[in-house]
Amino acid sequence: MTIDNSELTISRIIQAPRSVVWSAWTRKEHFEKWWIPEPIKCKVIKMDMKPGGGFETLMSENGGEFKPHVEGCFLEIVPETRIVFTTVLTENWKPFDPWLALTAIVTMEDKGDATKYSARVLHKNPEDSRKHRDMGFEEGWGTTIDQLGKLVATLA
Repeated sequence: MTIDNSELTISRIIQAPRSVVWSAWTRKEHFEKWWIPEPIKCKVIKMDMKPGGGFETLMSENGGEFKPHVEGCFLEIVPETRIVFTTVLTENWKPFDPWLALTAIVTMEDKGDATKYSARVLHKNPEDSRKHRDMGFEEGWGTTIDQLGKLVATLA
C-alpha cells in the first residue's frame, strides 16, 4: 500500500486470466462472494456496469440484518481493463453525501497467465485519506483482493 496526500493504492497479482477476474468483478453472484471481508456477508442491490449506472451493496455481520455498505455510481467501464466508481454520486449522476467520499480506479492487466489487479482510491483531502487508512484500508482492501484471488481459482 502507498499513500500520497489524498490517494491510497494497493495491488496484487491474481493467478487467473484477466477475463476470469473481470467476470468475478462484474457478475453479481461472484462479486457477493469476495467484495467484503469474511465472515461478513455481501448482498448486491445494484450493479449497472455502465457510466452513470448504480452500484449498491449491503452487508450483514453475524447473520444479522443486511445494512448499507457502499452506494455509488460507475464513472467509467473499460471491459477487462478498468472500472471507475465513486461514492459521491449515485445512479444517474445524482449527488450524494456518503459516510466516506471516495473515487476508486480499479485496473486489471495481464502478467503472463496471471492478472495484476490494482486499486487507486482518491479522497477529497489528505485527512479523509488518513481516516480511510486508519480504518484499515490495507487490511480490508487487501483481504477482499485475496478473497477475489481464491474465488477466481475456482472459476478458471
